Amino acid sequence: MTNVKVRESIQSGFKARMDEDELLNCMRCGFCLPSCPTYIESGFKENHSPRGRIALMKAVADGLIEPDAGFERSLDLCLGCRACETVCPPGVKYGSLLEEARDIIANNKSYSLPVRLTRKAAFKGLFPHQNRMRAVAGLIGFYQRSGLQTAARKIGFMSLLPERLASMEKILPDVPTMKELKNRPEFLPASGKRTMRVAFFRGCLMDTMFLETNNATIKLLQLAGCEVVIPKSQACCGALHGHYGEKDSAKELAKKNIDAFEGSGADYIISNAGGCGGFLVEYGHLFQNDAKWRGRATEFSGKVKDISEVLIEAGFLGKVELELPQQIVTYQDSCHLRNAMKTASAPRALLMAVKGVNYREMDEADRCCGSAGIYNILESEMSMKVLDYKMEKVKNTHAATIVTTNPGCLLQMKLGIEREGLSKSMRAVHIADLLLEAVKTATPAI
Repeated sequence: MTNVKVRESIQSGFKARMDEDELLNCMRCGFCLPSCPTYIESGFKENHSPRGRIALMKAVADGLIEPDAGFERSLDLCLGCRACETVCPPGVKYGSLLEEARDIIANNKSYSLPVRLTRKAAFKGLFPHQNRMRAVAGLIGFYQRSGLQTAARKIGFMSLLPERLASMEKILPDVPTMKELKNRPEFLPASGKRTMRVAFFRGCLMDTMFLETNNATIKLLQLAGCEVVIPKSQACCGALHGHYGEKDSAKELAKKNIDAFEGSGADYIISNAGGCGGFLVEYGHLFQNDAKWRGRATEFSGKVKDISEVLIEAGFLGKVELELPQQIVTYQDSCHLRNAMKTASAPRALLMAVKGVNYREMDEADRCCGSAGIYNILESEMSMKVLDYKMEKVKNTHAATIVTTNPGCLLQMKLGIEREGLSKSMRAVHIADLLLEAVKTATPAI
């Protein structure tokens, strides 16, 4: 298909599929501008702001401009953090507009062969298949435990890599053995009196690369009096697919998850990853035009809660002692946990309840760290600008511990610590890991 035909096809798609009312809801007031990292870091370029991107989408839908390379670049550079939604007076659903626009483009343009193969390998060959995710994680674990990692570092092999890749290698979590990756529970009883039954969404990266965090999450739920069921047939949440123009694949994964959790009998479906949870709560919107699945998807989304919210509701703070060595702790919001799941106070309440913690709020804690799924890989330069800004705010807190609620944010903050040369005085941890550490410090027998 020629470039002209591709652009015509994309333009037709925008006219047919973009929500005209939602595009018109934008009043061009500019309240979103100070909340947009790419607008600020690009030197205040209007086309890299939410307001500007919506204007471009509307112009393409109306046939006033062509969906050329500049237009695509504007959408590609967006982090999708949705901070703009929280400050928008008319409540424009910018995230939905962005996902629809990216899906139209992805389904009509011709990617180069390497890009096509990469997208197919990631979106169809890897993330939908947990056994393959385990295999990849197993290879990383073998590299870490076999002596290859030590040898590679000792002979200076890492110095041959670009600085950022070498730093990324340092911050990878220790991956459990293949036996541990495969031997996953499906049900765990509550510790003590049962308060509720919850179903745990284990995720794909979370149940491989961050397996110990999942284990910590389950243990915390048990201590809170939750009976935990973990449906075996669940799949990837579909967030990456939905955010990067693979909407049909996202729907297929969502259907698998709805089927898997419907018979769980759970009061809530628990997520411990802001990015996953932020997509799970919008399954209802994903199927808004599908009469067969809309009701089931909406019911599913209505049960999704973050681990921090459920711990508070289940009375976790009254059931355990929490203590850590004296330290300053700060918190970095997961964008989708805050902006999509509307959860911000619960993680802070849990942290401030830990004895020994001097909680210090970070300035602009709700601003994106630059991870944004795979954005830090696809848009490295902008991602690092956003991260550098964030690290200045982190350093101002003088914190020894940065707490996050999402695996991408966790790795990004670890990368920031490495880039700033602070690895000996500062650490980044997931809130579940920190809370379990606090429980064990206060009550070693647990």
